[in-house]
Amino acid sequence: MILLQINQLSKYFGADPILSNIKLEVQTRDKIALVGRNGAGKSTLLKIISGAMSYDSGEIIKPKDVSIGYLAQDTGLESQLSIWNEMNLVFRHLKSMEEDMRSLEQRMATVDPNSETQKFEQLLKEYDKLQVKFKEEGGYQYEADIRSVLHGLGFSSFDPETKISSLSGGQKTRLALGKLLLTKPDLLILDEPTNHLDIETLTWLEQYLQNYPGAILIVSHDRYFLDKIVNQVYEISRNTSTRFIGNYSNYLKQKAENYEKEVKSFERQQEEVAKLKDFIQRNIARASTTKLAQSRRKKLEKMELMSKPLGDEKSANFQFDIERQSGNDVLKATDISVSYNRHHPIISNISFSISRGDSIALVGPNGIGKSTLLKSIVQKLDALTGNFSLGSHVQIGYYDQQQADLTSNKRVLDELWDEYPQQTEKEIRTVLGNFLFSGDDVLKPVSTLSGGEKARLALSKLMLQKANFLILDEPTNHLDLDSKEILENALIDFPGTILFVSHDRYFINRIATKVFELSSHNLTEYLGDYDYFLTKKEEILELERLAEETKNVSQKISSSASEGKLNYQQEKELKKLERQKQRRIEEIEQSISEIEEIIETNEALLCDPSIYQDHEKVQKINIENEQLNSQLEQLMTEWEQLH
Repeated sequence: MILLQINQLSKYFGADPILSNIKLEVQTRDKIALVGRNGAGKSTLLKIISGAMSYDSGEIIKPKDVSIGYLAQDTGLESQLSIWNEMNLVFRHLKSMEEDMRSLEQRMATVDPNSETQKFEQLLKEYDKLQVKFKEEGGYQYEADIRSVLHGLGFSSFDPETKISSLSGGQKTRLALGKLLLTKPDLLILDEPTNHLDIETLTWLEQYLQNYPGAILIVSHDRYFLDKIVNQVYEISRNTSTRFIGNYSNYLKQKAENYEKEVKSFERQQEEVAKLKDFIQRNIARASTTKLAQSRRKKLEKMELMSKPLGDEKSANFQFDIERQSGNDVLKATDISVSYNRHHPIISNISFSISRGDSIALVGPNGIGKSTLLKSIVQKLDALTGNFSLGSHVQIGYYDQQQADLTSNKRVLDELWDEYPQQTEKEIRTVLGNFLFSGDDVLKPVSTLSGGEKARLALSKLMLQKANFLILDEPTNHLDLDSKEILENALIDFPGTILFVSHDRYFINRIATKVFELSSHNLTEYLGDYDYFLTKKEEILELERLAEETKNVSQKISSSASEGKLNYQQEKELKKLERQKQRRIEEIEQSISEIEEIIETNEALLCDPSIYQDHEKVQKINIENEQLNSQLEQLMTEWEQLH
């Protein structure tokens, strides 16, 4: 069933076209991503579809009975009610039905079914009909649904009677999302719903939306999130829309393939046109070939000439260099405790070390202290206990997610030039041009810049610093998808060391060689990217579950053995657990064997003169062996625990 059709839609702001000839179709269970760079008109289109904004031409076709739910970017829930009472408002119709059912029950209790049979049967029929409708619309589970959504969005530890007015902006935004999810509209429209969500909450939201029974139209800069959810992508570029089938990664692949095909078709046509023109020019004046030349001319006139394919719109272009290389030991943290307010530590007794060439993602739930830890490393906050020790020649470049230092009334040009006065104006303008500040853009006051512009300006400062140890706090916030990709490529090619905090799992997967998981009293190191980190976490949780089940069964068996009996179910449970354990042992032994073979092969390579004389290859093999040995150690530990 078609829920929504948009045909030839256009929108102008003054004389400037924002959207033109937009086509879009949404069917039941479609999960659609709307992508395009910042300012392309994505949020404008969502507002138009939701009815929050008018349009200038075209048509929007929607059946009358189709319900649409819209969550604008960073919309906070404003209410004087408690969390629980506000969520309950979604189900007012069920509350009313419940009251009607209670009323009917009371009326039936006053009617004698023997003497007033007809009246009683009429009430009973009405009651049955109402009860069926109540059940179909979720009357017996809506409170469980509320609890589930609140738990998923991180409110499980909150008192349900907490007043919404006392919550932070981010918490109000999550509650607005939760309330909308509970309404379950036919078409759910979400503009950047992943803002203010930690990774755990993001994972829950992904699973919820994957199973959502209606259609979804979504704008998000979280590519991992889009890959998990959507099955179509509409790109808004140069005011128009183009449809692609598949998730975000498939869209990128299709887009590149389409562009390549268009370029080849254009080039082939241009070659044919050139040949025809050349033939006409050489033969039109000769009597013997005039007819042939005229035939070619007619063919040329009838040809529908292709326009030259347009590549991507202009993107930022930069790379991070260093002035000098650091020593092998970059940072050592010993027994670190940090706090927001100098009294109550949010992190206690954390120790870790970072080596040259590491690219480390620092992950953990919101509020655990990731940004606070970074601030203490760069001495914007003092650690309560412990100390940080920097290695030789380490120069830190720090990127603050809040761009707290970019609030001045200076012009963009002066903001950068004042910090690097040794550069010429032309050099500063060139750098700013690489970050998409061109023409009069460089004369804007910094305080008037958008979040994305401030992010690009902060990155331009970081680039000119040429530090060999980059500490980045949410560097992809406010960047559009193209700018994120440029930043990723620059960081992948960076010859120094990186420690970063990010909720962007796609970004973590591309950049991280290690993951540090932070908790209040611990920091756990994982060798690998985000997906590897998830896999290892699942393995650890499965091992803990298996150990707990084995312990419980053992206790039951012990108890039964002391009574001199072991029932069939207990024997079956024990055998099942033993089989699971044995399978895992076999998997581990196979992995150990494979890793040992790779290490042996690598060590043989290191004895090859063509390899050991190549410093880069030797370093690459040594890093790989170091990671493999760490995996081997973890597998051996798990193997011993299972035995």
